[in-house]
Amino acid sequence: MRPSILKLLNPDIIVEMLEMANRLEDWNKVLNTAGILHSYAQCIYEERQYHKAKGLPVPLMDMQRPLVYYFGFSHLMRGIAYQKQQKYDEAREMIYRYAELGWMEDLGVEGETIAEEFRGLARANLYMVDILSGKNGLLEEYRCFLQDHPEELLPGLGTILQAAVDYGLDVDDLLHTFAEQSAGFGDYEDAGNLSYYLNYCYHLALYHKRGGRLPEAMDWMMQALRLAHQSRHDSNFKRCLASFEALRGKVTAEESRRYDEVLADCLAQVVLGLHEPPDAGVQIRIFS
Repeated sequence: MRPSILKLLNPDIIVEMLEMANRLEDWNKVLNTAGILHSYAQCIYEERQYHKAKGLPVPLMDMQRPLVYYFGFSHLMRGIAYQKQQKYDEAREMIYRYAELGWMEDLGVEGETIAEEFRGLARANLYMVDILSGKNGLLEEYRCFLQDHPEELLPGLGTILQAAVDYGLDVDDLLHTFAEQSAGFGDYEDAGNLSYYLNYCYHLALYHKRGGRLPEAMDWMMQALRLAHQSRHDSNFKRCLASFEALRGKVTAEESRRYDEVLADCLAQVVLGLHEPPDAGVQIRIFS
């Protein structure tokens, strides 16, 4: 895209578009839009550096945040998209990019703060990508990290459970370590944490299924099904529904009856229009 066109864009609208694409899990859209945001930030930065070198006044742009934010956010969103597509090498490369934004000149105090926050996100997200890509030797180190950073516990345990299902790991001791904290996960109400909690419930159900603990698997899958319905995300709801049906033939008549009640409740909310729109929050651990 030509610089003359890029400079006409509003970066904050592009951020909103990225957040929407993330909510819809349209990862190709995320990658394309994040690329545009990065091109915009690069164009503006180069123009500023040119004017500075020539001793000219630096042009002012209509943006709500320092320029470093848009560089970091574009890399962050591409990293999320690649992770969801299981392209872990590409995700790791994006993480390295927003881990070190100090190459930018004239960051100022606010810019330095933003760069430092991206650096913290990078450390947490690198652990997640490494665990998901099969680096099981990092689990103990990751346990210590989560103990020191409780704000990362919900997405972190969801990641561990996903890796446990994918690679056949026994993480019972690790789950026991955080049993008291994880008991409060269901108290979250914001959309971002509810999305992480859905991922946690779904993979915990699969983990129990693999361990032959079918009643526990059924309970957690029903919870995931409720959350998927609450978030009105069709693909997650269908995924949970398919997994539940796979369990249904192996459980008691009472458990099957409870399942029918969950589906009936979901259907009633749809028919009667009782379901409220979801919160506008997004599943992105990032500051405003």
